[in-house]
Amino acid sequence: MTAVVSADVVVLGLGIQGMSTVASLARRGVRVVGIDRFAAGHSRGSSHGRTRMIRRAYPNPVWNPLVEKAFDAWGALERASGETLFHRTGGLYAHEGASQLQGPDCVLVDDRDRMAALMPGFAVPEGYRAVYDPAAGVLEAERALRALRRLAEAAGADLRDGERVLGWEPVSDGVEVRTDQGVVRAARLVVAGGSWAGRLLPQLANLLEVWRILTVTVRAGQPAGSPPSLGAFSVDRPEGLVFGIPDADGNGVKLGVDAGEVWDPETPVAPPTPAEVDALRDLLHAFVPGVDTTPVEAAACLYTMTQDKRFVIGPLADAPEVIAVSACSGHGFKFGPAIGDAVADLATGIERPDLDFVSTARRGI
Repeated sequence: MTAVVSADVVVLGLGIQGMSTVASLARRGVRVVGIDRFAAGHSRGSSHGRTRMIRRAYPNPVWNPLVEKAFDAWGALERASGETLFHRTGGLYAHEGASQLQGPDCVLVDDRDRMAALMPGFAVPEGYRAVYDPAAGVLEAERALRALRRLAEAAGADLRDGERVLGWEPVSDGVEVRTDQGVVRAARLVVAGGSWAGRLLPQLANLLEVWRILTVTVRAGQPAGSPPSLGAFSVDRPEGLVFGIPDADGNGVKLGVDAGEVWDPETPVAPPTPAEVDALRDLLHAFVPGVDTTPVEAAACLYTMTQDKRFVIGPLADAPEVIAVSACSGHGFKFGPAIGDAVADLATGIERPDLDFVSTARRGI
């Protein structure tokens, strides 16, 4: 006989968005089941790796309130977990021509001496200007996911790793999710499936594209790659945005390019080739010339992109008991705990009109 479990909410996908949602729901006393196809800490998606960037500098003021909620939510998670999850380093974001980046306390810097004073380890290309964000910094990504898991489990969440979803369907009192280990029935379904979102929710398929993204990390403890010499940075180029994360708390300097080939998530993401690693090392040497670029890690991950790089969050028009949480578009990790709280609100009947600019309704779905 097939095992049947009842819950208030079932969450598919336990990356940063799904795990944040599970933790927020469980801490409210909601009966929640979280399911992930892979083992905890896996590298098949978008949430693995030690560090991520957080910043207030964003290209459109419509993001500013959610950015503020994200900073507040990381502070709340630090207090709840008792762990340090955020290192403030400042950020310098270089661009040619006009920049759309703005945000509280962010300033345009077009004087090269000032750039060098703000971040001496970062070699801004000639002819570039930069936006300085004093609030930017580094998130402890792996540590944060572990903290969220502990908080969720302590609050009674049922977390299931290595369980494959076979399908779901609406039923009279909510949804029924079928997996290779049984059936879960719940009043609400949250789909935070990352690169698999378009397969779990066909309504999203035409909106999403999955990219293979590469990063390289070099050894920790190098003064030129550590604050205050180096903070978070990026260089906006036509062939792809280069982003860099400084060595905070011994994690090493990480550099990547925010562009890549389209990838089928059913195929394990291919690690960087020697030529790809050399190209990343060349970029790191160009922009942080004082560091030894010998890699200690070269990694690949998946970005799930929308054309306008805005998320897709909210109930589905034809199945309002289902809430989509998708398309981080390469900048979603920093919002994780805030998105988790927002989705927990939606799943418990609390409206969030502040999310209209990333809503499913905006997309017509």
